[in-house]
Amino acid sequence: MDRFNAMRVFTRIVELGGFAKAADSLQLPRASVTILIKQLEAHLGVQLLQRTTRQISLTLDGAAYYPRCVRLLADLEETEAVFSAARQNPKGLLRVDMPSGIGRLIVIPALPHFTRRYPLIELDIGLNDRPVDLIREGVDCVLRGGSALDDSLVARPLVMLDQVTCASPDYVAHYGAPQTLADLEGHRMVEYFSSATGKRFGLDFMINDQIRQVDLPKHVSVNSADGYIAACEAGYGLVQTPYYHVARQLKEGRLCEIMKSTPPPGMPLTALYPPHRQLSRRVRVFVDWLVELCAQPGNDFHRKDSSS
Repeated sequence: MDRFNAMRVFTRIVELGGFAKAADSLQLPRASVTILIKQLEAHLGVQLLQRTTRQISLTLDGAAYYPRCVRLLADLEETEAVFSAARQNPKGLLRVDMPSGIGRLIVIPALPHFTRRYPLIELDIGLNDRPVDLIREGVDCVLRGGSALDDSLVARPLVMLDQVTCASPDYVAHYGAPQTLADLEGHRMVEYFSSATGKRFGLDFMINDQIRQVDLPKHVSVNSADGYIAACEAGYGLVQTPYYHVARQLKEGRLCEIMKSTPPPGMPLTALYPPHRQLSRRVRVFVDWLVELCAQPGNDFHRKDSSS
């Protein structure tokens, strides 16, 4: 039995929650995955996984063994990289997840620069606005906007995103363009709510370095960033969003920026990854590339009339 291979199979079963998913992820026959786990349990003399017809769960021994496997495999990967060409030219599959807008508008258009630099890295990119369980879903790195982050993950700050308050031209023609908080009386907003927690978000404005929260009447609430902008373009009310998400609509006149003197607070964009992935050369080069990308002039992370 190849113990390291068996450990890889075991950790992937835990991360993905099933033998079949682990086999597909590792491109192994499902029977081989079952045999390896049986051999590993026989070698250790303990049961690692509790199997039922519906789910896989860790035994107490399995729960103690899992983090040790993760550390050993990470150390092995880094050690091999130090003494191989992979240090200069890392290879393998990298699973990343990011908000759909960031991926569609910023990261993927720039991605050819990364793949030319690291041609042996294969990328699986998830685009969605829901929180991702990195361990459970086998994801190596995620990009997330906002300050509510997971303390169990390593956080690498990337950039502070400028945010803007917007409305459609039809909305402004009908309701006017508010300039101050007092002008917001009689206006409406599109409400955003989290599909994961159900939390609902109003509007935030920076007034004398203090955040003022405002709730306005609404006809439409949505749980996706793209739907949020679409509802604004349809005239349902005011929205607040990172500038990159509406840069094209503002340039083309499909949306209007309002309340420029009292903008929303900036939104931090952060790369997150599990502590055991710190030694992964693939993760490190990808996050370093993201830092470079966010620092490049000319991107849409900041308002074009911003002095930041």
